[in-house]
Amino acid sequence: MKTIRYELQNGIATLTFDEPDSPVNTMCRQWQDDLTEVTAQVLRDQAAIKGVVLASAKSTFFAGADLKGVMRLKPSDAPAIFNEVELMKRNFRTLETLGKPIVTCLNGSALGGGWELALLGHYRIAIDDPKNKLGLPEVTLGLLPGASGVTKMTRHLGLLGAQPYLVEGKTFNSQTAHQLGLVHELVAPSANAAAEMRDQALAWIAAHPTAQHPWEDKDYKIPGGTPANPKIAGMLAVAPAMIKKKTRGLYPAPEAILACMVEGLQVDMPTALRIESRYLAKLMAGRNVQAMVTTFFNLNAIKSGQARPGHASRFKPAKVGVLGAGMMGAGIAYVQASRGIHTVLKDVNLEKAESGKTYSAKLTQAQVDKGRLSADAQTQVLGRIHATGQVADLKDCDLIIEAVFEQRELKARVTQESEPMLAAEGFFASNTSTLPIGGLAQASAHPEKFIGIHFFSPVDKMKLVEIIRGPQTDDDTVARAFDYVQSIGKIPIVVNDSRGFFTSRVFGTFVMEGAAMLGEGIPAAAIENAGIQCGMPVGPLAVLDETALTLSLHVMEQTRADLAAEGKTYVATPGELVVERMVKEHQRPGRAGGAGFYDYPTEAGAKKHLWPQLKPLFEKADTPWDITDLKDRLLYRQAIETARCLSENVLTSVAEANIGSIFGIGFPAWTGGALQFIYGMGLDAFVKRADELAQRFGPGFVMTDEVKAAVRRYQPVY
Repeated sequence: MKTIRYELQNGIATLTFDEPDSPVNTMCRQWQDDLTEVTAQVLRDQAAIKGVVLASAKSTFFAGADLKGVMRLKPSDAPAIFNEVELMKRNFRTLETLGKPIVTCLNGSALGGGWELALLGHYRIAIDDPKNKLGLPEVTLGLLPGASGVTKMTRHLGLLGAQPYLVEGKTFNSQTAHQLGLVHELVAPSANAAAEMRDQALAWIAAHPTAQHPWEDKDYKIPGGTPANPKIAGMLAVAPAMIKKKTRGLYPAPEAILACMVEGLQVDMPTALRIESRYLAKLMAGRNVQAMVTTFFNLNAIKSGQARPGHASRFKPAKVGVLGAGMMGAGIAYVQASRGIHTVLKDVNLEKAESGKTYSAKLTQAQVDKGRLSADAQTQVLGRIHATGQVADLKDCDLIIEAVFEQRELKARVTQESEPMLAAEGFFASNTSTLPIGGLAQASAHPEKFIGIHFFSPVDKMKLVEIIRGPQTDDDTVARAFDYVQSIGKIPIVVNDSRGFFTSRVFGTFVMEGAAMLGEGIPAAAIENAGIQCGMPVGPLAVLDETALTLSLHVMEQTRADLAAEGKTYVATPGELVVERMVKEHQRPGRAGGAGFYDYPTEAGAKKHLWPQLKPLFEKADTPWDITDLKDRLLYRQAIETARCLSENVLTSVAEANIGSIFGIGFPAWTGGALQFIYGMGLDAFVKRADELAQRFGPGFVMTDEVKAAVRRYQPVY
């Protein structure tokens, strides 16, 4: 055996998990084979065994499934998956029904399959360290806990009690596990904690020469009752609808977990475990799992610094200036101050700067009112924000970020005014969402120290930050920007310079495709519902309202002017023409202006609704439409534009494309991201459908040979 060490001394069989050449233990193929072998060994030694101890040689107990193995699966592998899982559970079942006491010693985190392995023990001892995470987060990867996790947690806690930990994937620490009765004994963290756990394990084994799980007793009552209980039955009548409302039917795992919980409680234990295996096999062989596991890998790649150039030491700024105290600048100031960074918030005068600071006061006060932040901590956060109208207060900033209006001349002026205030090794950043960094850097005395740092609104809630490398930006500046973004708790992606960069460019295709549909005569309600049904957070017309139709119009006009200066002609898209018409003909500037594609009633409790005049102005009764086409247009248009960004070297990795699309523009997480949407479908099948859409709806759906080649070249291999 290579991943499990087996020792039998004084009647105690110790199984120590220790996967070679790996920082953690996983349910890899070798481990599964070793489990079968060690189970057979325990059976051979049964007469000499008084008890079994499960332990780990790693700093954590057990990490769970081999996710790279999951990425290699195909739908046709479902029967093999079922058989493998059933073999693992037969081994578990053999060990736990021998009548010999089994104790699990949890020296660290045990998640997913690791927690299921921990539940093999009749008695569980854990180190009382709040950093140690326990639980079954499989649902976040599109899976269910199919190595007996659903069955055992439901029998331990009941249907209602187990639901947060199974359907929602909520994890917990040792203290919570102890309170729930899932961990029986806690040991204080210390250098001798492992030895102390073992001593307690041996003591419990000596006091309990025979053992079984509580549900093996024929008189065991499920906490809260079975599905036949009237209260439980009432909940079950509405639970599927509530799940469907949250998942929109795009995430099969929560529904499968609930079905597995309910069905499993109505049969005996062996049958419940088989039901669990069937649901797991179906999920594991599906596209959704691979998409969500891809997100997991992509996120880890970004957090590990895959896109950070060079080998410079880590950087965290002590003092950062923010130019512009509007919604974006105020949000940046709050995020920085809440992470311990001294912030100079500058606007044209002190009054406007102080107004921006009140945003932080509002956010922190809400936290204080809910008991999430102490009054002293609030004072410290606000004390780190220095509101000012004076440029001199920016002196010695390690970083200055301009977050002023999207106007080239204004950005150039504030750059030249404030850049001299930077510390000797400081650098300057623009928070522009569309204007090329190379053009903005022309106003800088040090273009190699000029970079784009694009935040998303609202800054305190949006996780992604897009770092844009200009043509002259050096590696050290990119690395420092990357470190700064991580220091404020955000997810950085690094892209190369171009108009709209990556996120704004792809986001624009989503909203403008929606506007184009309206211009074609398709009902606005159908367009908005298509956006929701395909998994976008909101429909494209609602998003246009939120970001302001006037902003989209301004970007179009700025682009037209920039291209005219280069001797080129800009041709507006059908969607842009609809937006222009809404603003100029109908004075509908968006939500901030009180009217856009939606009306925004001012009466208390009144909800927004689509502007009734959209129907006579745009809708055409003879325009044919199909909901599948609408959904595909919204998703394919974004995915194709992402592929173009990859082909043009705006994007340089699949991870940044997928994470940027999910966390930056709300591309549906069920797809795994804009590029994984293509890979998951298969490039040939995707291109075939894109060609159909291009013939009917225009060049936005055309995939050139160069774009197809780039998608093939970057395709991940597991």
